[in-house]
Amino acid sequence: MVRVVDAFVASLDLVELGFNRAVAEATGRPGFQPGDLLRLYIWGYLNQVRSSRHLERAGVRDLEAMWLMRRLAPDYRTIAAFRHDNPEAIIAVSAAFVQFCREQGLVGGHVVAVDGTKMRAVSSPKNIAGAEHLA
Repeated sequence: MVRVVDAFVASLDLVELGFNRAVAEATGRPGFQPGDLLRLYIWGYLNQVRSSRHLERAGVRDLEAMWLMRRLAPDYRTIAAFRHDNPEAIIAVSAAFVQFCREQGLVGGHVVAVDGTKMRAVSSPKNIAGAEHLA
């Protein structure tokens, strides 16, 4: 799946999608490329890693993340700023990624199930239903 994410991000035109800092300035130290941070973000989404701090740790601990980031190690503030500065572009890329996976046959997308069960989260002794209450 890591190679799919890499190929997908490589095929995107990040300037057209509206990512900030997609073109580096001529002066100063170059920042992280939005494509690299996008690869990490999509990888984290697929692996249920949502926290910027957890993504930072994964960038130096997980082999897949290290390969995607080409051994770059952004800190959690950089990852959080990327999310904060590019919300519309990330939403557009997410929709494009789902479409890409459907076209490649990686996701069927035919059946959707939603469970609307709502349960109370209070677990005091008087709220616990025993067998005598269920009968």
